[in-house]
Amino acid sequence: MAPAVKPTATRAKTALKAPSMPRARQRPSRPKANEVSSAVLLGRQIRDLRVAKGLSLSEVADTIDKSVGYLSQCERGQSEVSITTLKAIADVLGVQIGSFFQGLDPKASAEQGIVVRREQRRQLTFPGTGIDEALLSPNLNGEAELILSTFAPGAVSGERPVSRAAEQSGYVLTGELSLSVENRVFRLREGDSFRIERQQKYLVKNTGRVSATSLWVIAPPRY
Repeated sequence: MAPAVKPTATRAKTALKAPSMPRARQRPSRPKANEVSSAVLLGRQIRDLRVAKGLSLSEVADTIDKSVGYLSQCERGQSEVSITTLKAIADVLGVQIGSFFQGLDPKASAEQGIVVRREQRRQLTFPGTGIDEALLSPNLNGEAELILSTFAPGAVSGERPVSRAAEQSGYVLTGELSLSVENRVFRLREGDSFRIERQQKYLVKNTGRVSATSLWVIAPPRY
């Protein structure tokens, strides 16, 4: 009987070699699980306003330089919506971004129009961006509005710098922010404050490892 032949080292390596796996394709950003309900509500508001204005998906998409498919996904709460994009949509629909704040209206009482309880804050989440904001003002009828902004690590306010027809002042409560104003970049830490004049182009980014919160005063209310 012929002796058994032991497998060679080459055969062993060949047998143990794992098959190559195809690389997964990158998919566009989608809202996280805890953002889904907010994304759906925001999408419904966009769609309702668009329909009320008698505008088609293609008309709005062309104006904001986005595809019809992307805008359709936004209306279904299935795609990322940056501050820049929502501002562009709001301009087409003839409203302020503040119109998209979501939440319960304050109960009719002696506090209405004066006090906003924590549980009564109106929220605005930008799906897929890591940015959440809360309207601290009772309404948008005054001379200024107060906003609490939360940026997750790496979150940025938009694809490019934008400007507002309002003066904005802010105070960093926690974390770190990078503030770019007219191509000048400032690193802000907890306790720092800033001001952005009307029509100055700016961009905000959380460059830290933890969430950053800041308080914003916008006058007049032009969010």
